[in-house]
Amino acid sequence: MQYRRANIRGATYFFTFNMAERSNTLLVDEFDKLRSEINKVKNNHPFILDAFVVLPDHLHAIWTLPVGDNDFSKCWMLIKSGFSRQLPKTE
Repeated sequence: MQYRRANIRGATYFFTFNMAERSNTLLVDEFDKLRSEINKVKNNHPFILDAFVVLPDHLHAIWTLPVGDNDFSKCWMLIKSGFSRQLPKTE
């Protein structure tokens, strides 16, 4: 599948991510782990977290990237994989 994505350096972006299993509540149940992973990624790959809403089965975020940066996909990959690795293997 080919996604159409904006490719503007230093822009502000709106994101929505859904849990694969919509009845899953891991985002709120394990919010401290999610927040920790976001902060870890922000320290290594700076961006401004303008707004962030976490609901049981999905989240919304608004980020502003630094001037010259448009690599939000790498940051999300690091956040999602780091969060997933912290969860019990039964998930």
